[in-house]
Amino acid sequence: MTTTPIRLLLVDDDPLVRAGLALMIGGAADIEIVGEAADGDAVEDAVGRSRPDVVLMDIRMPSVDGLTATRRLRARSDAPQVVLLTTFHADDQVLEALRAGAAGFVLKDTPPAEIVDAVRRVAAGEPVLSPAVTRQLMKHAAGTAADSRQAHARERLAALNDREREVAVAVGRGLANAQIATELFMSVATVKTHVSRILAKLDLNNRVQIALLAYDAGLLEEGGH
Repeated sequence: MTTTPIRLLLVDDDPLVRAGLALMIGGAADIEIVGEAADGDAVEDAVGRSRPDVVLMDIRMPSVDGLTATRRLRARSDAPQVVLLTTFHADDQVLEALRAGAAGFVLKDTPPAEIVDAVRRVAAGEPVLSPAVTRQLMKHAAGTAADSRQAHARERLAALNDREREVAVAVGRGLANAQIATELFMSVATVKTHVSRILAKLDLNNRVQIALLAYDAGLLEEGGH
């Protein structure tokens, strides 16, 4: 059976980086590079022309950075998923971009096969945050306005029932749907339903934002209680 390739837009101000990404990703039969952009201010037009499923974008660009571009894209009704490229393991801008709706980020020195896998995962609706990088990022973020964020996060999570809360914590721990299903003794379809309800109730874009909210609320340190 023939499957439709994942449509990918590359965004980076360095033409050599774009060429390198195109080279490493171009060998994947299930991914089609449908366009490129050299700055965040060109992203919306590029998305309008090429209709990508995923945008792989540098977070630091001279005119409009990846954070601003992510916010603009996620406000669109036809918003593609966004994966950010960064040279830093823990970056305030990355954290803000995840809150703005990016599906994850990868380091620029990530092996090619992992970048290709990241594109596939995001296209399938899964977040792209490795456990090691996630721990660094969340630790980095914890010191900034942590108390006020925790109170706000807990207030928002109060909208969830107990089962949804358990699923939210599992998502925050980076578990895939099948792992959550095994741990919480439910079917994968039921997990997907819970995740969809959590996204709708909390007005979130993706699983990464569920994870961030669980971190902010302090649920992971408490084991979900």
